Amino acid sequence: MSHTADVPQRHKARRVEHGKLGEVVAYVPPDEGTRSLRVLGELLIHKIPSHRTGGAYSLFEATTHPGSGPPPHVHHREDEAYYVLEGEYEFMVDDHTIKAGAGSLVYVPKGTLHTHKNVGDGVGRMLLTQTPGGLYELFFQKAGRPADGHDGGPLALEALPHAERWIVEVAAEHGTEIPPSLVD
Repeated sequence: MSHTADVPQRHKARRVEHGKLGEVVAYVPPDEGTRSLRVLGELLIHKIPSHRTGGAYSLFEATTHPGSGPPPHVHHREDEAYYVLEGEYEFMVDDHTIKAGAGSLVYVPKGTLHTHKNVGDGVGRMLLTQTPGGLYELFFQKAGRPADGHDGGPLALEALPHAERWIVEVAAEHGTEIPPSLVD
């Protein structure tokens, strides 16, 4: 049974309880989320924070301008998956390069060196999940800057004082290794 027709088109994210067991579901409309941040050249819209999933995972929508993406890094706690919604990305996973367009899924298990970059001509968008959720969300909050909307270009890493060293240190505090030699 589909409840799609019963869902209002434009509401803020909210809890909706239903069913005999009182399951909790969340409805998050397009272009909305609990928080928007600019982090390492991307706009991240927090769709589902880990506290809403009992820590199981978190889900973000990432918008990436051409040529942007994070430095290569390794998560020591989280698995990560990327689902490309639009645009053309290039993923580096260990020593492999993967071209991924709309409809592509890239899964990166914890302990794997990886990064991605928008190699298309226009803005790219993808969903990214982290399992379990929590720790890397805190990195995004500390390393990111509040986004006033969906306009504007990426926040340049160089715009931050002592950016390379600071990002490496903050990432390490949150279970992620960014090899200093790989930070642009």
